[in-house]
Amino acid sequence: MFLKPPPGVVGTGAHPVAQSSLLLIVLALLAPLVLYFGTARSIVDVWNSSETFAHGYAIVPISLWLIWRRRANFSLIPAAPSWPALALLALAGAGWLAARIGGVQVVMQYAFVAMFPLAAFALLGRRLAGSLAFPLLFLLFAVPFGEVFVDPLIGITADFTVWAVQVTGIPVLRNGTRFELPTGSWSVVEACSGVRYLISSITLGCLYAYLTYRSNLRRALFIGLSVIVPIVANGLRAYMIVMIGHLSGMELATGVDHLIYGWLFFGLVMFLMFWIGSYWREEEAPAPAAQTGASGTSGTAGIVPARSLLPMALAIVAVAAVWPVFAAYNERANHNPQPVVLSLPQLAGLASGAAFPGWEPDYMTPDARVAAVYTEGSRPVKLQVLYYRNQDKAKGLVSSINRLADPQDAWHATASSGRLEGALAVRETTLAGPGGPLLVWHWMWIDGHNTTSNVVGKLHQARSKLLFRGDDGALVVLATPVNDDPQAARAALRAFLARGGDAIEATLQQTRGQ
Repeated sequence: MFLKPPPGVVGTGAHPVAQSSLLLIVLALLAPLVLYFGTARSIVDVWNSSETFAHGYAIVPISLWLIWRRRANFSLIPAAPSWPALALLALAGAGWLAARIGGVQVVMQYAFVAMFPLAAFALLGRRLAGSLAFPLLFLLFAVPFGEVFVDPLIGITADFTVWAVQVTGIPVLRNGTRFELPTGSWSVVEACSGVRYLISSITLGCLYAYLTYRSNLRRALFIGLSVIVPIVANGLRAYMIVMIGHLSGMELATGVDHLIYGWLFFGLVMFLMFWIGSYWREEEAPAPAAQTGASGTSGTAGIVPARSLLPMALAIVAVAAVWPVFAAYNERANHNPQPVVLSLPQLAGLASGAAFPGWEPDYMTPDARVAAVYTEGSRPVKLQVLYYRNQDKAKGLVSSINRLADPQDAWHATASSGRLEGALAVRETTLAGPGGPLLVWHWMWIDGHNTTSNVVGKLHQARSKLLFRGDDGALVVLATPVNDDPQAARAALRAFLARGGDAIEATLQQTRGQ
């Protein structure tokens, strides 16, 4: 990631880039922005909607500034188009297409941003692009990625905070990410996860390491610290806030000041980290200089004409354009204008009509939904099916925002694990809420395949669309009250699945064929 500019001198025959060539380079590098404007807009939309990624606006200016600091390289190192690098650009385009078809926005965004350094590599060559490697790769920080770490960070923060409070000698009663002290109740939510601190710290840490050190080892060590320190600091921040609230009788650190204390503490931690890191700073490497040739003239006497870069520039535009054109065609071919007609499966021998707690999965609104309560033995079992067609970012089966229950609502998950019931893999979750705990089994049905994995689900979805079979998918949910007997609840779900599993599959296949 931190390739250094070529040390020493540039050999005889090095040609600086002409101004006309620079214009051609800029136009070629802007081609992905025009061709993938929708993806670029999706990145900006996230910047606008999430404070976690608001720093994205600063990434491009910083990258351009870093390139400007190395502007002498354009006069000292010859631009030598690399045709093998064009294959890497095509690979990024293929990745964007697969992510577009599978509906994985973050992969689309990474593939799109990766096209800029790859296009520069193809157009400028290994040496010139290599001397600008970090400024080009720094653009990847513009991609709003990190939400996937929220849940693990919430768990780490909750574990650390409860442990620290107990070590302090204060009794704690914990239920998932919620815990109670004698003075009040606390809950570790997304804003407390520390994901904002972590993303900001890694971004600043990489930039600081590049500007401060020349040794890749020192850079790697400092970046490693920029990952570990904010996680530890966030745990200390959460503990500090809980203690302030506890010692003040819940008068302080329970409102807006809660967040203010957090950012002040994080700012202090980052300042200390950078201050300590400055003791090992290294002087910046001298800029490469041109060597005088045998004829007595400088190696920069000639220039790289625009016509020598034109074939590669045209090839970059052509390779970048293939994927969005095919994506538009594939989208139209897979669109199914027929409305979804979903009915309850025919489950013979299962009486219906039993009472059941009022809970529904917290998923994006589907095209069709059916639900019914049956009696399996002496236990009520609720079946819910959510069916999706012509999916997009506002309506999708596989999404990071889909969950069985929102932690901030009355219903929340207390335990979750995978299970294998015969040939069917299900996700088993225990939900706490009004009416007592529920035992829930759920799985996704995509292109005739059952899975509990979002990654596998996206792959099935992408494969189906690549084969022009549409993107139909469904969520199947079975739930029953625990009633202080998880084994009996599990047995009821297993018996229901044995009786009705084939009927559920047949209903889904029939709906898809309409």
